[in-house]
Amino acid sequence: MSIENEEIALLTEEYGGEWGINHTKRLLKIISDIGVGFQYNNKVVTISAYLHDWGGYAKWIKPDMDHAIRSKQVAEEFLRAKECGKDLMDHVLECIEYHHSATDNNSIEAILLSDADALDFLGVVGVLRDFSKKPNDLRKAYETVKVRRDKLPQRIILPKALEIAEKRVILMDELLKEFEQETYGQF
Repeated sequence: MSIENEEIALLTEEYGGEWGINHTKRLLKIISDIGVGFQYNNKVVTISAYLHDWGGYAKWIKPDMDHAIRSKQVAEEFLRAKECGKDLMDHVLECIEYHHSATDNNSIEAILLSDADALDFLGVVGVLRDFSKKPNDLRKAYETVKVRRDKLPQRIILPKALEIAEKRVILMDELLKEFEQETYGQF
């Protein structure tokens, strides 16, 4: 088996563009922060982080399919082609499948990826991500941010991730309040 981080980073950038590679880099940094004190397989986390959204990219997206499930399918094909060992492949596929829904029953690697992914949708970066996707529909962007702000912290498991989420939610609230004031509610 030969999976090089540089290769999957380049492929992630090719398939997901600047957004895809930068999202992955942020996830890996968040994981290194929230994973302090935990024993985890960094190889599994790294491969999973790079592959976790491939099913949501134009090359593979299926509109009526959850991107986590599609990403798992795409990753399985990629890992088989790389002759990845069964244990590593199963572990990576678990992380990808549950990157929006890990529970205490999942591996620490799956929990780390899920918590990191949730955190990347919170705070200033989360607000700006959603507003950048809907520049002509600020109301929809605002509503999307509010839903994420309310739902994502409930999904987070690890204590350090919860601590970061709490701070990011405060920043979101401050930013949204300022947005409401500056737009006079006309958005």
